[in-house]
Amino acid sequence: MSNYIKDPYIFEFLGLPSDLSQTETQIESALITHLQQFLMELGKGFAFVARQQHIVTDTSDFFIGLVFYNYYLKCFVLVDLKTHKLTHEAIGQTDMYVRMYNNLKKSVDDNPTIGIILCTEKDETVVKYSVMSENEKLFASKYRTYLPEKELK
Repeated sequence: MSNYIKDPYIFEFLGLPSDLSQTETQIESALITHLQQFLMELGKGFAFVARQQHIVTDTSDFFIGLVFYNYYLKCFVLVDLKTHKLTHEAIGQTDMYVRMYNNLKKSVDDNPTIGIILCTEKDETVVKYSVMSENEKLFASKYRTYLPEKELK
């Protein structure tokens, strides 16, 4: 399955400044504006389903950032965009969204939902000691708004 999840993702096609000053909403809006390029960056088999999909439970309302369906994997893919380093809070939130989606949206013909956290920096310690280390359906990947230049030697 990791053949379908890239790390890192390069969002140079968005034309955003490289100073990482954008908000999650600004980056998400740019991704939707450039949806075709974003789908190509995600990889094979991705189809767009929703932006800020509203999920209602018995007690709360939630909004899932970006929802895709991968027709090769036959599953929904939830993308949670973070403009900071990976945190255990982000992992917990994405894990909850994946569980909710499996329970409330996934059909019996679909494979289990995948969650991808796109963050500016991936912390391997947080990955190692979180539910992500035991869950093969949760991924964290770095993203960059530009392709770094190689240092001239």
